[in-house]
Order: sequence, then C-alpha cells, then structure tokens
Amino acid sequence: MSAPTVRRRRLGAKLKALRGDLTLEEVAERSNGTFVSSKLSRIETAKSPAKAKDIEALLALYVDLGREVDDELRAALLTLTREGAQRGWWHSYRGVLTPVYEDLISLEAEAESVSTWQLGLIPGLLQTAEYAREVIRATAMSEAVEARVDALVEVRLARQAVLTREEPLALWAIIAEQALRSTSETPGVMDEQLGRLLSMGKRPNVNIQVLRADAPLHVGQTGTFTILGFGAHTDLDVVHTEALTAALYVEDREKVSSYRDAWQRLSSAALSVEATAELITEIRKISV
Repeated sequence: MSAPTVRRRRLGAKLKALRGDLTLEEVAERSNGTFVSSKLSRIETAKSPAKAKDIEALLALYVDLGREVDDELRAALLTLTREGAQRGWWHSYRGVLTPVYEDLISLEAEAESVSTWQLGLIPGLLQTAEYAREVIRATAMSEAVEARVDALVEVRLARQAVLTREEPLALWAIIAEQALRSTSETPGVMDEQLGRLLSMGKRPNVNIQVLRADAPLHVGQTGTFTILGFGAHTDLDVVHTEALTAALYVEDREKVSSYRDAWQRLSSAALSVEATAELITEIRKISV
C-alpha cells in the first residue's frame, strides 16, 4: 500500500468534518448497506484511496442528513478523488522525485492559487533553466541529487505550465531582496533570471513583490513557505515548507490560517508590485 498523499488526507479531513458528531457506525447504518464503518474509516484516515462513485454517494447521504454541501465543495472533493487516481506527467520521473515533491507538483496542478514567501531563492515556478540548474547543484546534499540535475531541471520547468494553461494558476510571490542580488559564476544567469521575473510579472495571473533587505525584523525570517489555495473552501488549503534535507506539509486548519496571516504581514511590509518592478530593473543593470 502506498503512503497516504496530501490529496487523500485533505479529502479524508473534509469528509470527517462533514460527518460531524455522528460515529462511523451511525453513518454506515444510515447508508442502508452502501458503506461499512471500516471502509469509511480507511477513507477518512487516507489509508485507502476513494472512488468517485463512493464519494458521490457519501455526499448525497450527508446532504440527506442535513449537512451543507454546495456545488463548489462537491466539485472540489470529486476533483481530489479523481485526480488521486490519475497519473500526471510527473509520474514519468518517479525514479527522480521524492514522494513529497510529487505531492507538491500534483497540488500545484490542482490549486487555484499559490502564495509564496521566498527568503533566499527565486520561486521555482519563476526560475529559468540555468538559474534552476545552479540552485539544484548548490543545494544538493547527496551524490544522488547531483546525478539527477538535468532531470530535476526538466521537472522544474515543466511545473511552470500551470502559469500559462487555459485557466492559469494565480501566483503571488514575495521575494527577499537578497535573493535578487545573488551572484553566479556563469555570466548572464542572474540577468536572464531577473528578466524573467519582469516578463512574468506582467502576466495578469502573476504578482511579484520584493521585501527590502533593510526592512525591520519580520515573521518571514523564520523561513520560507508556500500556501496552496483551492478556492472558497479555505479548509482545503495546504502549506508547504522546505528545509535543506526535508520538506513537510501543514494541513491543520488553524496552523494554515497562521501562515496566511504571516503572508499578509509580509505582503504589507513588501514593496508594491510597481515599485518591485523598478527595483528589479535597477538590480538587473548592476548584475550585467
């Protein structure tokens, strides 16, 4: 059995919330034989993948029991279910990617928005190929990663398709100024990267802010994080945090809310989108 993915855990958590104070046995009894409590438990705890027909039946039962299930929530939960059974393009890189990274890619593919705070690097969704290559090499802490650099660069660039698809992901990136002033031994890398920030920042679905290096102490100094948003039902949102040798997901509703508040503070402290473009242009002149 594969390890529970973030997608399945989010689905299970929402179904458990809809169940409310009913026990699993009570729900099974009221389903007239459609469900048994052990099956419901495996779905809620993400130990087993769910089938779309089961989720449709379960949501219909919860509506009959007086739970509020609007069309948007129904669609979101069915999307979580169906996407979990599909193989995305990233599955062809399964020997290269960690399960946590696969989760991130799949969540980006499903999300409506990404709000990210980056302390030392340009966000992956905005990186050029050469910048990505240098970052992957610089942060590689094992020979295994060093051997997969080309494939990891391919993956990073493929992820960026979410920004230009028919219904593009809304990206709002706040970047620490120090990330823009990084240097490279390879001529032109930072010039190209800063140019990409300027061009992508002109897209209607992309907003970029810079937090100046001389800004007062702020909450972002505790580390980088990314909030993946899934529309009006914010209790489906997930936070991704990453360190040198590990990454994790924050799914608890109150903790996700704390990250959302932190991101808002950072956005308020950062330069405006317009002032950010001016600063990037100035730094780019120096980097040439």
